Amino acid sequence: MSGDGGPPAVPGRCPAPEGPVDAASVTLDVDGELFTIRADEFGGTDYAWLNGPDPGYGFGVSPTPDLSLDEHVANIRDFLAQVDPVTGHLEDD
Repeated sequence: MSGDGGPPAVPGRCPAPEGPVDAASVTLDVDGELFTIRADEFGGTDYAWLNGPDPGYGFGVSPTPDLSLDEHVANIRDFLAQVDPVTGHLEDD
């Protein structure tokens, strides 16, 4: 959602969920990359990159009240566009 005043992505390792992944978690395939998305305790969303080079690496966006599926996909694509293909991380990491 960059450039439209949407919430900025914050890269880093997503904290492991406490207990089993619940029904509120969703797995998305975006251009062949798998992400689990789930609400965080601050009214935002955690995105964990499941098949990336560093399991658990991902990003968070906050606040994210009532994002559509298309908006989640756009957040993931924005993140992937910034990932260094050699390291699998954002350049700032």
